[in-house]
Amino acid sequence: MMKKEIYITDYNCVTPLGFDVSSNWNNLVEGKSGVALHKVIENQEAFYASIIDTEKLNEEFKNKFENPDFTRLEKMFLLSLKPLVDKHPVTEETAFILSTTKGNISLLKNQTKLPEGVYLSNLAQKIADYFGFKTKPIVVSNACVSGVMAIAVAKNMILAGKYKDAIVIAGDEVSEFVISGFNSFQAIGTEPCKPYDKNRNGINIGEATAAVYITSVLNENEKFSFKILGDSAVNDANHISGPSRTGDGLYASIKNAVTEANISTEQIDFISAHGTATLYNDEMEAIAFNRMELQNAPLNSMKGYYGHCLGASGLLESIISMESARHGILIPSRNFEEMGVSQHLNIIKENQPAKIKYILKTASGFGGCNAAVVLEKC
Repeated sequence: MMKKEIYITDYNCVTPLGFDVSSNWNNLVEGKSGVALHKVIENQEAFYASIIDTEKLNEEFKNKFENPDFTRLEKMFLLSLKPLVDKHPVTEETAFILSTTKGNISLLKNQTKLPEGVYLSNLAQKIADYFGFKTKPIVVSNACVSGVMAIAVAKNMILAGKYKDAIVIAGDEVSEFVISGFNSFQAIGTEPCKPYDKNRNGINIGEATAAVYITSVLNENEKFSFKILGDSAVNDANHISGPSRTGDGLYASIKNAVTEANISTEQIDFISAHGTATLYNDEMEAIAFNRMELQNAPLNSMKGYYGHCLGASGLLESIISMESARHGILIPSRNFEEMGVSQHLNIIKENQPAKIKYILKTASGFGGCNAAVVLEKC
């Protein structure tokens, strides 16, 4: 009996580089970055982050939606979702999956009582209700692997016969809460981040929303499709914030995903890595990729363009990876100059043409979580 095939056939995103995929792609090809100096917290110096212009966001939202009663993050979600819902009818067999780490955490500011909107289940339900989803929303919130895991959840639930298709949305915004948290780890860099570089000194926080449509049925009018071949999520159980020094969790995630995909590591044409530009994350990834004999596969991190978008990062970076495959162009890992990890990696340094069929997308996060997904361009 043949295994049912699951496809991504549509996607959209809202980021500091644009409010649709084409704007984002064109800016990336031109080497533009959303990372800039921002002052977010009073009495604290400005720091490098990738933040959407709120005025432009509100203007775009006003042009497409009548009801203004949404938080800033919810507006980002709705703008990402609208083009997909307009094209793909929502039925009683359509799943709605929301990926986020903190959701409407900004609602907690200056509050003595917990607002209803801060609960992730309420956030998901509000978005689902607006677009008329008929199934109970599913929330995926597992630190910074949430976006990649949400793809896997959709794929596996469709394979299990629970749904016929799914719309996955992922998003987080820059907030005082998030900034304070990463500051407590002394993880925020003092300059634009440099994944895998010898002189890297920490992350830049970013914000974005991204959405994908996933289905088991291909229509003749689909412009493109990517098959979800394999996925895996493994926790290395190492530390609340530090990854395994031997890359065990990421190694196992990649191995499982590649095994399910039924391809060899030599067939991987491109790796969209996590690449946060912290000392331990980048080193751990380099070790895991070498253990899988993927050290020669072209690799980039998108954090130099978007910052670390938390629960949105995995889904957004998957979208950009698929755009790379569609256009046959590998985007460089921004700000990389000199190798700063102990193992060899084939870091992409400039725009270059490439035939991309098999993509490996990875992610890692606090609590020891790791995830990987293999995509095939059809």
